[in-house]
Order: sequence, then C-alpha cells, then structure tokens
Amino acid sequence: MLNIAELSAFILVVFGLFLIPGPAVLLMITRSAHEGTKTGIITGLGIATGDFIHVLLAAVGFSAILMTSTAAFNIVKIVGAAYLLYMGIRALLSKASSIKMPDVVQESLLKVYRQGILVEALNPKTALFFLALFPQFVNVESGTIVTQFLILGVIFVVLTVIYTTILAVFTGTIGQLIKRGTGINRWGQKVLGLLYIGLGLQVLFLGPQSFF
Repeated sequence: MLNIAELSAFILVVFGLFLIPGPAVLLMITRSAHEGTKTGIITGLGIATGDFIHVLLAAVGFSAILMTSTAAFNIVKIVGAAYLLYMGIRALLSKASSIKMPDVVQESLLKVYRQGILVEALNPKTALFFLALFPQFVNVESGTIVTQFLILGVIFVVLTVIYTTILAVFTGTIGQLIKRGTGINRWGQKVLGLLYIGLGLQVLFLGPQSFF
C-alpha cells in the first residue's frame, strides 16, 4: 500500500495544482457569484464526480497495461514523467494572462451538478493530467494497481470537494482576487511548474520502481 511519504507528496502536488484554477473551477466560482454558495457547492460536487470518472478510467487502463508486463507499465510512468517535465517547464516560462470567467445561465441544481461533471469529465487536459500524474505514485510491488489508484482518487476527490466548497463560501472575495490576480496566477504557475519538474526528475533519475 501507499506510504506516508508518497501520500504527502501527492497531496502537495494536488495543492500546487489548486493554485491555478481551471475552466471547471472558474465555472464554479461564476456560479457561486451569480447564484449563491449552494449552487457553487453543487457545481464543485459535479467537478469532483468528473474527476473520479477520470480516476476510474485511468485505473482500468493502467491495470490492463500492467497485465501486459511490468516493463510496459514502467515505460508509461517514464513517459508520464517526461510529460510532467514538459508541463513544468512550460509553466515556468509562461507569462501571466488574464482570467476570463465563463458566462452562465441560471439552471436547476441537478443541471448545475451535471454541468460540473461534463465540464470536468470531458476536459482532455484533465485526462492527460491523471494519466501522467497518478502512475508516478503507484508501485507495482505495493499492492494492486486499482486499489492504489482508487486511494489516490478518493484523496483527490475529497480535496477537490473541500477546495471548491471553500471557494464557494468565500466566492465574493476570492472571485475578485482571481479576476484581478495576474500576480497570483503567475506565481501559482511557477510553484506548480517546480512541483512538476521535481516530480518528473525524481522519476527519470531514480527510476520508476525506486520513487520515494
């Protein structure tokens, strides 16, 4: 099973990811600002559900790869680490850009929840993120791949719910900061870039089986 060091590193990377709001989180903030905290929280639950769909698909896919061979799984981990390096370097070199809040139309809570799921589940960048990141914290010698993926997935989903709920509650203040905060966006990209690069280098230099 996963050890404390691996879980701590995973949570640190997730917090780094939260520094830069994606389209689903921006949708949640906009919903909260226009329709209230309750609608924002429901949107956040939809986002978390979309994330868990990605987790399940990734777990099934990587389990199938592992059934082929351990070497194939390690190759996938190295490719994922290289992708994290690429994202980290791009984040460090990128310039701060203005954040545009999406336009929304008032909907029922059920439709809001479904919209949160669709925006997150159909985001190809989210799929690539899970495919690149999760295998870096999975070790074939520490138990079944599906179990490890599910543990990481549940942690990610719980952190997402907590994060989006906090944003929904404080959406007035935080939403304005995000709209005006090119500096916050810039430094968030730098922090996340360093986390990605550190994780990628750790895997590439130490090897996929000796991570942590």
